[in-house]
Parts: sequence; C-alpha cells; structure tokens
Amino acid sequence: MTNLVDLRSDTVTRPGDGMRHAMATADVGDDVFGEDPTVRALEERVATLFGRQAAMFTASGLMATQALLAATCPRGSEIICESNAHLAAYESGAVAILANLQTRTVDGDRGRLDATAVSAAMRPPMFPATQLGAISVEETTNRGGGAIHGLSRLRKIREVADGRSVPLHVDGARIFNAIVATGVAPAAYGAIASVLSFCLSKGLGAPVGSVAVGDADVMGEARRWRRRLGGDMRQAGVLAAAGIYALDHHVDRLADDHANARAIADRIASAVGDVVEPDDVATNMVYVSTGSRPAAEVVRQVSDHGVLIGAMDTHLLRLVTHLDVDAADCRRAADVVIKALSATA
Repeated sequence: MTNLVDLRSDTVTRPGDGMRHAMATADVGDDVFGEDPTVRALEERVATLFGRQAAMFTASGLMATQALLAATCPRGSEIICESNAHLAAYESGAVAILANLQTRTVDGDRGRLDATAVSAAMRPPMFPATQLGAISVEETTNRGGGAIHGLSRLRKIREVADGRSVPLHVDGARIFNAIVATGVAPAAYGAIASVLSFCLSKGLGAPVGSVAVGDADVMGEARRWRRRLGGDMRQAGVLAAAGIYALDHHVDRLADDHANARAIADRIASAVGDVVEPDDVATNMVYVSTGSRPAAEVVRQVSDHGVLIGAMDTHLLRLVTHLDVDAADCRRAADVVIKALSATA
C-alpha cells in the first residue's frame, strides 16, 4: 500500500533526527529540586517570549489547564467557556473532578466567544448565585476548525473579566498557529491573558509536553497543583529539549501547514461543492461535511486508500495538516476524500 497520509491530528508527528539528537544530548538534573537546566531554559525562554514572569513545563495540555484553573479559581466556582471548548468537551470531567469547578457554556462563532455573550452569561455577583471563577477561551479553536479569536476580540473579553475581577484563561494549545497566521507577537497574547498555556506536542511537533505562563505567584501555586496531579518529573530535560528544538525549528513552518490546509479545502470545494468553506480555513484544520452520509463510513472508506482522517460529528470530517505531511500528501488526501464524497453526491 502507498504510504499512509495521517491527517487525523497534528499530534501524530514523530520527532526527526535533529529533535532526537537534542533529546539524547540534553543536559539534565532533578527538576523536582529545580535543578534540570534544560527544563529551566525552556521555561525561562517561554516566559520571556510571552512577556510574563514565570513559566512551567507540564506533561500535557490537560495538566496545564487544570493546574492553572485550580491555582486561580475558588473551589466551587464556575468557568465561562464556549460550548465546544476542549476543557468542557474533551477532558473527561477533569475541571469538576480535579479543579472542583463547573462550566457555564456559551454558544460561540466557530468556537469563539465574544464579550457580549460572555457578559450575558454571567450570574449576578451575589449570594446564592454560583461564583464566577474565570473566563476561558481557546486560541485557536479545535471544534471551530482552527478559527482565531484575534487580539481585538480577546481584549474586549479581558475587559469583561477585569470588570468582575476574574482571570482570563487562554487555552492556547495551538496558539502558535494563530501567531504565525496573524503575524502578532507572542507577548501580545501574553499581555491579554491572565494565564496561558500551549502545547509543544501539537503543531510544534514535540513528542510530549505543554508550557503554562503567568505571574510568578500564580505559577508558584500552579506548581503545587502540578505536583498534586502527579506531574512532577525528575530528569525531564530530555523532554524539554524537544520543546526547545521545536521553538527553534517548527514555528515559522506552521505557515506551510496553513497553506496545505487551504489547498485541501480549495481542491475539495472545487470538485464537490459546498461541503467545505475554504475561507473558514484560517490555520491547519479543514472541516468537511458528508451531507446525509455517516462520517464514520467515509473515514473507513478513505482509510482503505491510505488516508487517515477524523470523524468529528455524525456528518462532519476533520483533516489536520502538520509537519509530517507535505503538499503532495495533502493533494492525494484531498483526491481520496473527493472520490469518497463524489460516490454519493
């Protein structure tokens, strides 16, 4: 069979020779004692990059999110987030079980919140209404197809958060996609967010890890929560080295992923019609409707031709570009999807 083209997620990438060498030769120490120089180098670099006082390396994005929310929100308070936000849809109830918080969800625009909707969702700040703990946004949005809030929208949401004296949490799992797509500096996001985290193991191509950033006192409390969550690691520099390599080599090239995603959307739209809206492809995700046909059926059919994609809903496909697929791979994947959809068009 022709080599597989795996577009299920940008988490499927494998470290290349350069990243593996960086990991193998990393200078390490005991990070629980704060003595791993490579972890410290990664954290200091990220804090500087986002213009914040401190950063914390974690094993996963979920761990970073829970540690930040637990460190900033009173127990029993609620988080306002978009209805399909990762913390509400994909974290197995962690926000309730681990951080002892609840969510108040708002329907947004392709996963994006706006200040007016957030304000309308706020309960009155009086007993016995549930206390507001934080407002949380995703940048970019996952189930919104990689849509970008942008700085203007986020500043307005931050104003709403400041009006209630609560933090703005930015789940920036793919924030570097937004940074590359818009050309804004990471520090611009860092200035808006009260706390923020991003994944090294998605578009940036590292095998493991996320990094959280914020004020020093908040990050100190977040470290306590990282420990409570079982996230303390010892010679973690072998993992942090992959993150440093990713920041050195895999940020600017995200533009290639965006171009490949748009090319997929254009190719499918040209051949099949209104099953996809190319102008909605802002970063590295393409969402394709299957009409009345079950998405799972299309996923199985295209896998028989060496293309792996995801079913995000009963009649919705997701294709995610990344550093392990090139333009030719994406053209082939698009053609396989077109053939599958055309068979029932």
